[in-house]
Amino acid sequence: MNVLVPVDDSDPARTALEYAVSQTPDAEITALHVIDPYETSVSSWLGGAEFSEKLEEAGAELLADLEALAADHGVEIETDTVVGKPAAEITSYVETEDVDEVVIGSHGRTGSSRVLLGSVAETVVRRAPVPVTVVR
Repeated sequence: MNVLVPVDDSDPARTALEYAVSQTPDAEITALHVIDPYETSVSSWLGGAEFSEKLEEAGAELLADLEALAADHGVEIETDTVVGKPAAEITSYVETEDVDEVVIGSHGRTGSSRVLLGSVAETVVRRAPVPVTVVR
């Protein structure tokens, strides 16, 4: 079984990874970090190329931290990074990488904050061709 856990540097993403590791320790678990080109391009414009490099380094550090978190539970995970719009890249990854399940964290926003901020988790639930577990 192949489980995909989309991650960013948030508590819900860490909780989702901990859930996946504890509930499916025998699965092949991949932590996927998506670098949003819009955030990167705005950051580059505001802070130069140096800032983009810092974003990439931060992503690599995040994945290393999550590998250590999984190792604390006795589980080895794979990691990957892609560039694109998060929800689209996650669903595309599911389709191309033979993923059986997605475990994704959610901030649990409701009402106007969800409408204004959008929800990657909600989009993945609607578009992924495999079961999606949303962890809060």
